[in-house]
Amino acid sequence: MSASTGREIILANIERSGASRAGFTFDGRRLNDAMIRGVRPSGYSQRRWRSGDREYYDDEWGNVWVRMAGRSAKGEIHAPVIRDWSDMDSIRMPHYDTAGGAEELRQFFGAQPAGLFKIASVGGWIFDNARYLRKLEVYLMDLALHPDELRVLHDKVAGVYERKIHIAGRAGADAVFLGEDMGTQQGLLFSPAMFRDYFKPLYTRLMHLAAEYGMKVMMHSCGMNWEILDDLIDCGVNVFQFDQPAVYDMPALAEKLRRRRVALWSPLDIQKFLPTGDRRLIERETDRMIDLFRGGLILKNYPDLAGIGVTQEWDGWFYNRALLQNGVAIES
Repeated sequence: MSASTGREIILANIERSGASRAGFTFDGRRLNDAMIRGVRPSGYSQRRWRSGDREYYDDEWGNVWVRMAGRSAKGEIHAPVIRDWSDMDSIRMPHYDTAGGAEELRQFFGAQPAGLFKIASVGGWIFDNARYLRKLEVYLMDLALHPDELRVLHDKVAGVYERKIHIAGRAGADAVFLGEDMGTQQGLLFSPAMFRDYFKPLYTRLMHLAAEYGMKVMMHSCGMNWEILDDLIDCGVNVFQFDQPAVYDMPALAEKLRRRRVALWSPLDIQKFLPTGDRRLIERETDRMIDLFRGGLILKNYPDLAGIGVTQEWDGWFYNRALLQNGVAIES
């Protein structure tokens, strides 16, 4: 019997149990088999201000960000919280009210159409937030020079995500979605040995907690992470959300994910293909991606098209071709 609801379709792709088609998570009233909501901190209200063509804003951790107004959606860290290790003694972690947060998330899920896959977005993750709290270039030196301080910081950050996972689980989410950019175009920002030493035990603890609630783990990560993909799967990742799948040897990636029974959640590659504006190339590469990852594939749009120089029309070519290749009627 083929899957009929969005939740069943997404689960069948994640579990590689004979999905009738790829999953779809597209915005703008397009086909969407899932609902997604962030787990929100308690008592936090973001501040934003302008200076010339720069916009500044804070995050719940206390960092100050800067972005080019009207250009990039996120920007870069301007002023990190921990400028000196003595600052760590007074750092205040974001507060997440477990009972209240779970109820808010449960109400959101309950207000959405029935039969959709429920995703709780928990924001970043351990490397993601720790590097922002120190600023990336400083943090990368810390990995070699300040291991003891980093372990304390990582444990503090992990405690925040533990509470977020409890909120998601108690709200009845089907999955948690986390974001952790760890690679350049050529390889990791740190050695595989550093990953296994600093991060793998914490990843395993947190991802196993999610599994205890029956939730899948969906992980975003940009860059080339090939050297630790198996480690991440061992930790408990069920779905890799890659925006740049073509940075990998895609047939090798497809074979690994198929063998390890893990799914791919992805737009058409946002560097090599989607920004070209070449309709023939976009449609051909859409066909190739679907053929390679069929049976364990969730397709999505990239949310910041302006930031990568892509028009709605080009994105539409990808979407319509994906519908066609999955036997779904193209919407008028």
